[in-house]
Amino acid sequence: MPRLPSLAPSPLISRRRFLSRSAAGAAVVGMASAQVGGATLAAAGEKARGQPVRMVVGHQHDHSELTLRALAAFGVKNICSGKISRKEDDGWSVDGLTRLRKHVESFGLSLDCVPLPLSAAYITQSEHPEIMLARDPERDRALDDFCQMIRNCGRVGIPMVKYNLTFLGVVRTAAVPGRGGAIHSAFDFTKSPQKPALTEAGRITDEIYWERIAYFLKRVVPVAEEAKVRIACHPQDPGMPRGTGWRGVNTVLGATEGLRRFVELQASPYHGLNFCQGTVAEMLEKPGEEIYDVIREFGRRGKIFNVHFRNIRGGFLKFEETFPDDGDVDMPRALRAYREVGYAGMIMPDHVPQVMGDVRGQKAYAFCFGYIQALLQVLRAEA
Repeated sequence: MPRLPSLAPSPLISRRRFLSRSAAGAAVVGMASAQVGGATLAAAGEKARGQPVRMVVGHQHDHSELTLRALAAFGVKNICSGKISRKEDDGWSVDGLTRLRKHVESFGLSLDCVPLPLSAAYITQSEHPEIMLARDPERDRALDDFCQMIRNCGRVGIPMVKYNLTFLGVVRTAAVPGRGGAIHSAFDFTKSPQKPALTEAGRITDEIYWERIAYFLKRVVPVAEEAKVRIACHPQDPGMPRGTGWRGVNTVLGATEGLRRFVELQASPYHGLNFCQGTVAEMLEKPGEEIYDVIREFGRRGKIFNVHFRNIRGGFLKFEETFPDDGDVDMPRALRAYREVGYAGMIMPDHVPQVMGDVRGQKAYAFCFGYIQALLQVLRAEA
């Protein structure tokens, strides 16, 4: 999957004008979403009303100067950095991570997370395929490196790292048209070519997949506890049919029951989820009805470390990714569920639709930042 875009500031719109328009638009969305399953939105969030709002809007993918300047102008104060060099004597050293943190802080932002070099890539494009393929001794050497990266983050004061444990990467079929001619990333299992029948990893059963996960966590979680750095795993995007999976891979992290087992494998407050709301919604038959209880379940267990706040239309095995106000999930209601469980972390835009003439997704991301800022403003007013 291609790298998501940088966000550079546009000279064509002022911050005040942008935020005022976004707030007004989000307020309309909030009113339009007030009826959910016959209950008003106010009633759905009554339990959480009055609780403090501990969430903040966040950003990921890039930490260039232009992006950080734009984020500061939008009032975004917390980020996850883009990719960091894998060379120990460069970006992942204590000096390198210190330089990165100071670079981010020089724009008035906080560096809350960095990505380990285990991205959402197909197994042959993975930075470290030896981990999921169980190729020893290369796997143990790579895990030693990851443990040192986590220790260095702790020494520098970076409180969280995120990562993926995937064979398939992000699987999609042909894009579909959306609102106003925007292009939506989509997945339809019936149209997904499973050729060849197996990936280069061969047949990956539930048992094999869980063994690889357990091996990783057994090595890494104790180091995370020692360093006091939370490690946040992204679920499989998307989930696939139980038992058969996709191209011979049973996607155990692509179902809510799999995520339950995952967080229970190691009992530690430093082991949890990079909770991609869009990906979790893709696991559900009726995400517009079910996602709120899933948020509550993992949030009450303290396992939501980071939130990718995106929406979809559809559900399990057939969906498209929409703008946040244009999908099946009631996003104001979802945000109230995060508040209800006391979530205190970043709420991030993710996987924005493509708009014609929108270079590197700048306008789409700006829309999402304004939308999230407006919803948080409403929640703060309630509190």
